[in-house]
Amino acid sequence: MIKRISLLILLMVFTTAAFAQDREDRWEASFVLNYQNSLDESFRHGSALDVDSSVGWGFSIGYNLTSNWNLSYKFMANKPDYTAVIVADEIGAAPEFIEHEMSVYSNQFNLTYNFMQGPVTPFVVAGIGWTRLDSNVADGPPQTGCWWDPWWGYICYTDWKTFDTTEFTYNLGAGVRWDVNDAVYTKAAYSREFLDLKGGSLDFDTFSFEIGVMF
Repeated sequence: MIKRISLLILLMVFTTAAFAQDREDRWEASFVLNYQNSLDESFRHGSALDVDSSVGWGFSIGYNLTSNWNLSYKFMANKPDYTAVIVADEIGAAPEFIEHEMSVYSNQFNLTYNFMQGPVTPFVVAGIGWTRLDSNVADGPPQTGCWWDPWWGYICYTDWKTFDTTEFTYNLGAGVRWDVNDAVYTKAAYSREFLDLKGGSLDFDTFSFEIGVMF
């Protein structure tokens, strides 16, 4: 049994090496599953934010400048539950407690360095971008707009503006890449996204798995 398993592993390695092709001058695209770790941050006057861990999704599009260097754009979306304690600036004001679901949309432009040119390689990645945080809590009364549609007639739509912010971010990470064959690859990575807010900061730790194609 041990001999059979060893032979199978060797066969997989040699098959991978046989199908692997130089990554240089090739585009790639992937689907991303990400696990965003929980965080607990304190801000001014006793305000606090406790964000639960969550599983999200995303996608990435990149170009291999060489077999070692890759430039890419990555989008990730998560919707974690959170608890917020809001303390107003007025002295003696009672704190407000909110429990809701947050929407986190991250946009990153990343530069990746693959240490090896072969099908299996560790890598490091760094990037900049922006992240939108939406509390999904209304900050005013609903607004309704109506219009005439040539197919559906008179239509009215009601929406609520929510407390949200879009901030500049930067990220650092490391992982392992496996080019399964000439067209398919997978990546597993850990990264940290740094987001500065007024009165504090939020640093999201993310574990991600990608499966993609090169073309």
